[in-house]
Amino acid sequence: MKSIILTEPGRLNLLSSSPPPSVTPTEALVRVHRIGVCGTDIHAFAGRQPFFSYPRILGHELGVEVLEVGADVTNVVPGDRCAVEPYLNCRTCVACRRGKPNCCSALLVMGVHADGGMREAFTLPARKLHPSAKLTLDQMALVETLGIGAHAVGRAHIQSGEFVLVIGAGPIGLATIQFAVEAGAQVIALDVNEERLAFCREQMGVAFTVNAVDESVMDRLAEITGGDLPTAVFDATGNSKSMMGAFEYVAHGGRLIFVGLFQGDVTFNDPNFHKRELTLLSSRNALPEDFTLIIGLIEAGRIDTTPWITHRA
Repeated sequence: MKSIILTEPGRLNLLSSSPPPSVTPTEALVRVHRIGVCGTDIHAFAGRQPFFSYPRILGHELGVEVLEVGADVTNVVPGDRCAVEPYLNCRTCVACRRGKPNCCSALLVMGVHADGGMREAFTLPARKLHPSAKLTLDQMALVETLGIGAHAVGRAHIQSGEFVLVIGAGPIGLATIQFAVEAGAQVIALDVNEERLAFCREQMGVAFTVNAVDESVMDRLAEITGGDLPTAVFDATGNSKSMMGAFEYVAHGGRLIFVGLFQGDVTFNDPNFHKRELTLLSSRNALPEDFTLIIGLIEAGRIDTTPWITHRA
């Protein structure tokens, strides 16, 4: 079996490896057909990914086909096309017991802490597979990416009509925008790249965009919101300067949600934070129900994944 292994920063090797082990009663054997290349993979290749060790088989945005299932598996059958929920959780820690397996205290993310999908086939717990008879393998590979945005928006409890700012219009920012729009928010996209902002307007129907290079961000936000500022701000940059600056963009009584992360400390002015009684949230990964929601929305035609795929290898 062939696998692509990131042996060290900057070095990918195509190697032959042993075939996958036999499935246990609760596992499935899958063949990998599609793999999304994520910012996480780029950071790992560059040696800048937190919580990462080498060597590692990358790949956690996957469209797979079920080849074989264990005796106790009931949610999938051979031949099913599936998205993969790549978060391997213990099911017993306090987070898991409280319905938050996405931040399990012993979490292993495939392609990051455990080997991922850049191989021909592998076994995994069958409960991590989300099938659809309608979605293509391309669409399946995008479900996990969209899940990051879906979970972040769910954390913020967006209300219809409120102004929501998304900082960073890369893939994770776009996923966040997708579900903020779905929640009925008035979305503002902020970036330094005009091409990305044009994509937000033309492909995602974002009414308001702000280019931080050419415009005063605070003045433009005040103009858009009638002087109120956004009541929910998502930072999807993973950039320390952006994340710490984002505190200034949140309305009194609003929420700041960090979707991206970086290796370092976040600091902020406490009197300013308290004066506005801000709520600070982090968002990590996604929940099983996010995968179910996203597959249903794509099947119903409410999410168009076509513009997301720009390159193939």
